[in-house]
Amino acid sequence: MQILDDRQIRQKIKRLAIEILERHFGEPGIILAGLNNNGLGFAQLLLHELSPLLPDSMSITLTRIQLNPANPTEYDPYIEMPAEDLRGKSIIIVDDVANTGRTIFYAVQPLLKVLPARVEVAVLVDRKHKSFPIKADYVGLSLYTTLKDHINVQISDVETMAVYLE
Repeated sequence: MQILDDRQIRQKIKRLAIEILERHFGEPGIILAGLNNNGLGFAQLLLHELSPLLPDSMSITLTRIQLNPANPTEYDPYIEMPAEDLRGKSIIIVDDVANTGRTIFYAVQPLLKVLPARVEVAVLVDRKHKSFPIKADYVGLSLYTTLKDHINVQISDVETMAVYLE
C-alpha cells in the first residue's frame, strides 16, 4: 500500500529543509551525514532544497556513514569524512526510515571519537517502536506499524519517488 507519493515526499522534504534552517540559523555550517544509500539519497534531496535558502555565511557539507544495517557490529561504521572535519560542527544523521533505532544508534559511533557541537537525526519515516534510545529531530511522517510491517522507500535512482507499507 502506497503511503506517500512523489508530491507528498517533495512537500515533506521542503518542510524539513525549512525546519533545519530555522534551528541552525546563525551557525556557520552543518553536515548532513546520510546513512548508506537511501539515507544519502534523502540527504541529497534535503541539500537540494536547503542550498537556495542558505544565507551566504552558512555552508552545508554532505557525507555518508556506511554500515551494515542487518548486523551493525559486523564491522565498524565508516564516515566518508576526516574525523577532524566533524569537530565542533552540527551534524544531522539522515536516513530514510527509523525503525528500531539500531542503525542510527550504531551510526553515532564514529562521531563519538570527536566532539561535535550537536548531533541530530532526520528521517523521512519514523516508525514508533524504538528498541534503542534514538529520537528523530526532523520527521517527514510518523507511523505506527506492527513489527512485521516493512517500509519500502523509493527515493534514489527513480523517476517517481514513493513510500510503501508492505
